[in-house]
Amino acid sequence: MTLNNGTTTSQGPTAGAARTPGYAGTLAAACCAVFVAQVANALPASLNGLFQEDLHTHGSQLTWITAAFMLAVVCFEFTFGVLGDLFGRRRLVASGTALVAAGSAVAALAPTVQVLWIGAALNGLGAGAMFPGSLTAITAVTRSARERAHAVALWSGFLSAGAAVSPLLGGMFARIGSWRGSFWVLVGLALLSTVLTVTLSTESKAPEGRKLDVAGQITFALGLVLVLYGAVEGPESGWTTLPVLLAFALGTCFLAGFVVVELGAASPIFDLKLFRNRAFTVTSVVAVIGMLAFLGACFTTSMWLGPVQHQDPIRVAIPFLLLQGPAFLLIPLVSRLLHRVAASWLLTSGFVLMTIGCLLCTRLDVTDPGLGAFAAPALLIGIGFALTVSSVTAVALDSVPPKLAGMASATTNMLRDLGFALGPVVVGAVALSNAGSAFTAHLSGTELPAGQVAAAREIAEAGGPIAVNSLPPGAPGSAAHGLALDALGSGFGTAYLVCGVAAAVAAALTAFGMIGVRSQRSAGSEASVLPTAVADGEPEPARTA
Repeated sequence: MTLNNGTTTSQGPTAGAARTPGYAGTLAAACCAVFVAQVANALPASLNGLFQEDLHTHGSQLTWITAAFMLAVVCFEFTFGVLGDLFGRRRLVASGTALVAAGSAVAALAPTVQVLWIGAALNGLGAGAMFPGSLTAITAVTRSARERAHAVALWSGFLSAGAAVSPLLGGMFARIGSWRGSFWVLVGLALLSTVLTVTLSTESKAPEGRKLDVAGQITFALGLVLVLYGAVEGPESGWTTLPVLLAFALGTCFLAGFVVVELGAASPIFDLKLFRNRAFTVTSVVAVIGMLAFLGACFTTSMWLGPVQHQDPIRVAIPFLLLQGPAFLLIPLVSRLLHRVAASWLLTSGFVLMTIGCLLCTRLDVTDPGLGAFAAPALLIGIGFALTVSSVTAVALDSVPPKLAGMASATTNMLRDLGFALGPVVVGAVALSNAGSAFTAHLSGTELPAGQVAAAREIAEAGGPIAVNSLPPGAPGSAAHGLALDALGSGFGTAYLVCGVAAAVAAALTAFGMIGVRSQRSAGSEASVLPTAVADGEPEPARTA
């Protein structure tokens, strides 16, 4: 999400001045909005197993549920920031909450997984408007850096809390009724947020110098969607099939066109000139790779416990308290550390912890349904993420002159969200490809009856080993369940390894890529700390997945 869209706001009176009228109402509405947006983001994590059982989905179809949400956020977050400045942040947030209500209703009523994708995409569009709109609404009603810091810290807390409790919320309602009930709860929360936004929030705009980059928006969105389509569908459809090859080719062309458009745009959504700065370039690459590692690990955990092991949604949600909870609980500690320790060291340390956690996950036994083995690795990944999610923007802001801080912050956050979007896609492709190959090899050497082998092979060709793993006892092909389970364990174990390698690469790039780089900001500058960093008058808080 874009937490700073590059606009400027008035610094206002000094600390100690009376609060702006509407401050309390705007803050309450913004916190509610970001909580709802983050619940919509994380809700499917504990429900993938139920989606697979109820909607009879296969691997790539489950990947699209998460990818559809994040794609909508990444593709349009810059444009939503501009729209909020042009037409009003309150109007933008209210529209976003209405979209989440509509998307959640579509998801709750979805008869097929394809309709569920539409609901997820609508939720992503709504959240993509709520994230930047709610934050800039807060900055418009704060008068001092101290007041702004307090407001953003509270906003960050609600954002992180939404990520932590959402899987548990989904699991609870799925257990007492149906997974559809959790989406109806989200509809209610979104409608409540709409009412609070309209009645309590103060409208604000900043249209000066802001304009839409339509050509850049279209080429970027089409290019990203096509490339990710090829990456998701490749493992099951085949990497050399015509649709996959066309998707990669056309997507690459559109992304190349995006670069050309942005180089000549008067008001680009993505300022490529920032990448002339080595430190910023390193930070940008790290943001993508590191966040890919985190959300990839979260998605792998969801798939491992849900569609692979078929565990109860409540049990699926428990590891997510360890994965997402530290980002909420450690906000005060990370904020203090960023005042005392170089952000690059915190960033490196966080990625090292994530690496260790992901590598420990590669030793998990897919036949063991116990959650104890998840405790240490999930906590390490969660603490590592808590250190990195705030630090990555602090490093980016510290690497550019103050006049470029707004665009640098917006670009870094977009790239961080791109990593979130790529995580499920990349690890899903790796896991399903490896699982498919392993299952085919195991099936060829098995001593199962010929009829069972033929049925299992036919089912695997249509839906992969995850479909064979979900067959009821006695069904044709169900005798190969053990082979499918082992293959999936191998595939998703490799996915954890990929996440660990990605986190290790991010740690190495941060540690060695920043050698010799001098800070562009004075020590102790407000613009270099999180969650109260101020860039061109707007703060940059922590963002969780």
